[in-house]
Amino acid sequence: MTRSVTLQRHALIAALAAAGMVASASAADIKIGAAEALSGPAGQYGQSIKNGFQLAVDEINAAGGVKGDKIALQFEDEAGKKEQAIDVFKKLIFQDKVLMVFGPTLSNSAQAADPIAQAAKTVVFGTSNTADGITSIGDYVFRNSVTEADVLPETLRVAIKHAKISKVAVLYGNDDVFTKSGYDAFKKALETLKVPVTTTETFAKGDVDFKAQLTKIKASGADAIVLSALIAEGAPIMVQARQLGMNMPVIGGNGMNSVKIFDLAKDKSDNLWVGSPWALGNQTKENTKFVVAYTQKYKSAPDQFGAQAYDAMNIVAAALGKIKLSGNLEADRKALRDALPTVTHTGATGPFKFRQAMGKDGKPAGYDAQQAAIVSVTQGGKYSIEK
Repeated sequence: MTRSVTLQRHALIAALAAAGMVASASAADIKIGAAEALSGPAGQYGQSIKNGFQLAVDEINAAGGVKGDKIALQFEDEAGKKEQAIDVFKKLIFQDKVLMVFGPTLSNSAQAADPIAQAAKTVVFGTSNTADGITSIGDYVFRNSVTEADVLPETLRVAIKHAKISKVAVLYGNDDVFTKSGYDAFKKALETLKVPVTTTETFAKGDVDFKAQLTKIKASGADAIVLSALIAEGAPIMVQARQLGMNMPVIGGNGMNSVKIFDLAKDKSDNLWVGSPWALGNQTKENTKFVVAYTQKYKSAPDQFGAQAYDAMNIVAAALGKIKLSGNLEADRKALRDALPTVTHTGATGPFKFRQAMGKDGKPAGYDAQQAAIVSVTQGGKYSIEK
């Protein structure tokens, strides 16, 4: 290349950089993948999760990043499908060579895709997976979403106390890891609380007509419906129950805890009881800061899923602040894995720390969230906290 051509090339690059068309020299990027359901029925959760991640990344980077390095977050749509989640994990881990992966959105997909990350010794961090057994997959599997087994007993206790419930009917999705796990947790909690079950009914993912099950529940004389469902089926179940004159409490799991219920069920959304470490009306300084920032950025109120994603990104940033990245991807992935369990954090969802789970072989495995649940009930398009 001649000197004149070289000078022309340098001048062109400088001009493009000045125009903002190419990136100027900057601190190294920390590449993090996020495999979330950004389309399909599970997109109701995935979009909130994406918003929570992006808000946290923007704040972290604006404050100087992690030791001067900026976080580069790469989203991939796994559409709430197991096969697509597996493909996306493989792309992020082996092709894009991200440091770690957030996601996937649903527990069903996590059971299928998380073993990919575990085998590759790459941290996978779930922010919305609450089914039992996820973290038993291995020691690179983390989540800050509190399990149904931890939350549902408290949700039931508070709902029974306030709504004067003496007997319930159970309705759950029997073809999904999350909804089946929720049913198991509800069943155990109801037995512990000695609450009679009048009838147990099931449905499948994609069902749209629930009148046959609801009619049986109505005839059973139950005071409340205990519902383990994703919101795509849960919202129409609430609508159809109200249409049948069944205005009793609906006690839901993690899948029903979203402000989307007000859009999908509208005036039929009242009297839904849910539990989570996060509640919109929780007036801590950390949550107030998050709610204001989220609402300003996205022009809508956040939900549990956005809050958990926001906190998860800050937990990872805290872990990254404890290590020195070497540029050796295998070593850096292990260093992050070793640092994460040591992080404690107080964020939008309150005080947080990890506790180690056991694998199916009885040996220490991945890490679950240790947090207390807050129980809320819907009324007039809002959640209110009950104790």
